[in-house]
Amino acid sequence: MKIGTPKEIFEGERRVAMTPDSAAALQKLGHECVVETGAGAEAGFADADYKAAGVEVVKTAAALWKAADVVAKVRAPDATEMKRLREGQTLISFFSPVADEKKMESAAKKGATVVAMEMIPRISRAQKMDALSSMANIAGYRAVIEAGNNFGRFFTGQITAAGKVPPAKVLVVGAGVAGLAAIGTSTSLGAITYAFDVRPEVAEQVESMGAEFVYLDFEEEQQDGSSSGGYASVSSPEFREAQLAKFRELAPEVDIVITTALIPNREAPELWTEDMVKSMKPGSVIVDLAAEKGGNCKLTVADEKIVTDNGVTIIGYTDFPSRMATQSSSLYATNIRHLMTDLTPEKDGVINHDMEDDVIRGATIAHAQEVTFPPPPPKVAAIAAAPKKEAAKELTPEEKRAAETAAFKAQTKNQVTLLAIGGALILLAGLYTPASFMQHFIVFVLSVFIGFQVIWGVAHSLHTPLMAVTNAISSIVILGALIQIGSTSGIITFLSIFGVFMASINIFGGFLVTRRMLAMFQKS
Repeated sequence: MKIGTPKEIFEGERRVAMTPDSAAALQKLGHECVVETGAGAEAGFADADYKAAGVEVVKTAAALWKAADVVAKVRAPDATEMKRLREGQTLISFFSPVADEKKMESAAKKGATVVAMEMIPRISRAQKMDALSSMANIAGYRAVIEAGNNFGRFFTGQITAAGKVPPAKVLVVGAGVAGLAAIGTSTSLGAITYAFDVRPEVAEQVESMGAEFVYLDFEEEQQDGSSSGGYASVSSPEFREAQLAKFRELAPEVDIVITTALIPNREAPELWTEDMVKSMKPGSVIVDLAAEKGGNCKLTVADEKIVTDNGVTIIGYTDFPSRMATQSSSLYATNIRHLMTDLTPEKDGVINHDMEDDVIRGATIAHAQEVTFPPPPPKVAAIAAAPKKEAAKELTPEEKRAAETAAFKAQTKNQVTLLAIGGALILLAGLYTPASFMQHFIVFVLSVFIGFQVIWGVAHSLHTPLMAVTNAISSIVILGALIQIGSTSGIITFLSIFGVFMASINIFGGFLVTRRMLAMFQKS
């Protein structure tokens, strides 16, 4: 089948849904690839790069829509592109099925299949196709960069001859994918970073990244605030009031606020009110990543940057991933390539749209002349609860002593038995072997016994360095092998050479392994 990618016609959109690298991977699945001329130019991918990857380049969008069996793009199709969609064709893109219900119904009526990338279910198997997470990761990173570009001071604190510069204080509201990316970027730049989320389970993730989690003095906070899809759920009015009270307390202290709270197919909740903005210091910055759905800040204007009367900059851009078009395109194209891998299980260039597959079914909003949105919940296999182990009975001091005594007696009995058997075998060997052999054999047995007792008492974590050193030291046996090399017996000479070879491996290998292990604990 032919997979085509047109040039994005949404104003300001610089991303492209197919890169030369992803096209090469798609061709390995048996597909042919075609792009509209200039489709990847703004993302840094020239037509020549596509041609070098074996991709056909066509001059017009109309020609591409006509030739392609599968159309992969970034933004939802506009009215013109919807007219070009035909029966039997598959469209893969962001779509917004709730907002674009008429378009979805139109596609179903035509007999086309539509796969909405934002509807990929958030289950482990689908992570490689999760375009929302890919783009959110970039948006979170870029939000911090945009904030720094509009902030009048350093992120990190500095003490210079010219004076002291305090570190910036950053508050990230929402610790999802975008929020965690923003936290990581902010802390790496040296800012004091705070983060809040209604899901208490993300507190450990936030703190592990060097930020401070903002807790509320509210009982409901300890409840699970996440929905089944991995997103935050809607909070109760009481929780919301406690949340806003905490934000009002923090507003005069923080320099930068990055809001990321957004639930798919819902308007963004208002979390940063007008009075909070007024209480912030002049020069502060708010970056609202939910601007496309109304914004988390009351004063946010979508696709614009405004400065309030008290000098607070509010950034409401909705194209953060597009501002890093090369990186965004590479990740998005990889998401689509993984989706196509699932759609082409036989790698024969034929799409098998398996509606029994949780991932494919969840992302498909129109198929076989039917609207298939909303999808059923994923069939997640329930893990059988392990039977609870009975609590161990607490022993009295007398019972503990009795148990310890019994264990010691059993261990002693085993040791005595082994020593008796070993002694009997040595005695038996002494009856039939020369005295010179027995002298060396007894030394060998004692060495093995002592070595075993020494190694057995060492912690497991130290076994590797211990064995490495002992291998090197014990290879003093190389001297015996060297002495025997001059023997008149060919067999003894051969065995001596072999012994020198094996002992040399122990010597050099032992010290090499020890050196490498010690290097692990040295600061670079």
